[in-house]
Amino acid sequence: MYRHDPDDKKDLFQEIVIQLWRAFPKFRQESKISTWIYQIALNVAISDFRKESRKPKRAELSENLLNISDSIYDNTVEEQLKILHRAITQLSEIEKAILILYFEEKDNEEIAEIIGITQNNVRVKMTRIREKLKTLINDSMSE
Repeated sequence: MYRHDPDDKKDLFQEIVIQLWRAFPKFRQESKISTWIYQIALNVAISDFRKESRKPKRAELSENLLNISDSIYDNTVEEQLKILHRAITQLSEIEKAILILYFEEKDNEEIAEIIGITQNNVRVKMTRIREKLKTLINDSMSE
């Protein structure tokens, strides 16, 4: 979710492994090892995402851009995905983290343990995230 380019994903994975290696001596076994690993991976991914988002974006021009077809193309699905993606980018980091865990089919108990909040708070936050996304999407579609 934080990287799209395969090489960037590999670099991020490598950085996560390095950070896990460095942090392992500090692991206190107060939670499951998978939870501890996930927290470190999430923190590294978020830090990397923040660092990359500050860099200016580069785009290469190619001859393919000059060969634009005149055929009619229905891009409603792509537009809907773009609107959803824009809405997700407007969420806070904690909201994105909860959403990612939800997409990974983690239950509320595991999400609560990873994020460090109660299960009830997870349910409340998920309800608020859904409502926020609906509002953001509706606002984007009405513009």
